[in-house]
Amino acid sequence: MTARPGTARRSRLHTAIGVLLTAVMLFPVYWMLNVSLTPQQDMRKTPPDLLPLHPTFEGYRAVLNDQMPYLGTSLLIGLGTVVLTLVLAAPAGFALAKLRPWGGGLLGLALLVAQMIPGIVMAMGFYGIFLDLGLLNSWWGLIIADSTIAVPFGVMIFTAFMSGIPGELIAAARIDGAGTWRTFRSVVLPVSRNAVVTVSLFSFLWAWSDFVFANTLDGGGDMRPITLGIYHYIGNNNQEWNAIMATAVVASVPAAVLLVLAQRYVAAGVTAGAVKD
Repeated sequence: MTARPGTARRSRLHTAIGVLLTAVMLFPVYWMLNVSLTPQQDMRKTPPDLLPLHPTFEGYRAVLNDQMPYLGTSLLIGLGTVVLTLVLAAPAGFALAKLRPWGGGLLGLALLVAQMIPGIVMAMGFYGIFLDLGLLNSWWGLIIADSTIAVPFGVMIFTAFMSGIPGELIAAARIDGAGTWRTFRSVVLPVSRNAVVTVSLFSFLWAWSDFVFANTLDGGGDMRPITLGIYHYIGNNNQEWNAIMATAVVASVPAAVLLVLAQRYVAAGVTAGAVKD
């Protein structure tokens, strides 16, 4: 059967609108890449070149020389945030979904409220606490701070996903003699792969792109994340915009790669629990 002319026209119109909106949203990314390849003497041309007609890789050489320690610190903080978030959020989600503890509804409400608190408010609170504990200007202090944003989200994702795990599966594990911890570790966690990937990805991206916590809690440390590397690069009256944009391009690559590789797991993990049988 062939589609009716009116349906085909609407489909082409929707496709054209989708392509146009995608191009508009991705234009800043393209311009960032364009500027990163533009020579310094062409940076202030009017009108600017829409394509890098005389590309240069001086900006990327500056990244390799100056910004690699910042990238390494961001990677360390991101991975540490993922580990801490999974360690806290996965057991909490299992408990709320299957063990039904007293006060679980109140805890769920508290998690929602925690998601609504502005980051700058939390950063100010952390500053006072970290100052007393001596945790300022430390990468592990940033891991703790970033995890406070990722853990509530992770608990909600794990709770929604694990609520859909058949109770018969858990009952069978208990009949075989598995305790609560063994059931969680050997049965529930392996079948929650989509939720694990989703929580891990968002935790890493939040830590990787964090600026508020980093600028408030680690402004003068030796191991600063890439967001502070770019910020101080700009703040020193630096006019080498190709180097600045090259740093932004390099910093965007890990996030883009992770999103592409994990997109199908993320779609399954985020929509878990939305439909009930």
